[in-house]
Amino acid sequence: MIFVTLGTQDKGFPRLLEAIEKAIENKSITEKVVVQAGYTEFESKNMEIYKLLPMDKFDEYMKKCDLLITHAGVGSIMSGLELNKKIIAAPRLEKYGEHTNNHQIEIASEFSKEGYIIYLEDFDKLGEIIKNIKNFKPRKYKSNNDNFIKIIENYIDNN
Repeated sequence: MIFVTLGTQDKGFPRLLEAIEKAIENKSITEKVVVQAGYTEFESKNMEIYKLLPMDKFDEYMKKCDLLITHAGVGSIMSGLELNKKIIAAPRLEKYGEHTNNHQIEIASEFSKEGYIIYLEDFDKLGEIIKNIKNFKPRKYKSNNDNFIKIIENYIDNN
């Protein structure tokens, strides 16, 4: 199952759903696709689309999915990494009115450069990427929280 999250931005992101729809029609995607669309209005006979899911349902889909396709929001990416999911991240772009700036390009680029995700730059290549996703071995995410806690504890103890 593929889980698609578009975030909770107050702007639509139909461009990504159009690319997914095309990949389904081209048979690059053959499994079930579940979408949390947020503010994105999109009609599809091929995808199960929800505006917003209750947190328990969202978590259930995150755990069950084989692939997470998401906007390049840090929270969505981190949620997938913590569950060791294969992730394709597609930045929302200012020029399409999908966001107020292009910071998601930097987020997707950095996570991709480090080997955690696949950065979807060219939406026309989504089908090809999905066909080859089995060959992608994402880098395992390791939380740095323990290190941050030690730094804070040391600071408190010494000041």
